[in-house]
Amino acid sequence: MSMNVGPASEEASVMASINTTPLVDVMLVLLIIFLITIPVITKSVPVSLPKAVNIPTQTKPENIQIAVDKNGEVYWNDKRVADRNALLAFVKEAAVRKPQPEIHIRGDKETRYEAIGRVMYAIQRGGIQKVGFLTEPDRGVPVYR
Repeated sequence: MSMNVGPASEEASVMASINTTPLVDVMLVLLIIFLITIPVITKSVPVSLPKAVNIPTQTKPENIQIAVDKNGEVYWNDKRVADRNALLAFVKEAAVRKPQPEIHIRGDKETRYEAIGRVMYAIQRGGIQKVGFLTEPDRGVPVYR
């Protein structure tokens, strides 16, 4: 049995510096993983989005305006419509005209989406091809073209 009582060898001394090589290796591996997975995550269904342009509405005499007030009451060219069936009858009558008129929907900002949805459903069932929404222009918001 022997024992070394002398000074400690260099191999057994405590290291005073941190070995950063494994840390750098792990960080590089993580960077490569992120660079590979980010394009896969952001890939989506290719669609062509419409460009929004604020142009003034060209009102033609044959265009029809449907207004929906904050209570959900529907007006056909400023005349109150009694119910959904009457609205559908008006839309079907307008759909057979040549050329087919456009319908412009004016909804109060306090109107429930349900009321606008019913109007749009009636327009779809009636067979009108062109529908637009009339809005107030945003004040103070810059328009980029």
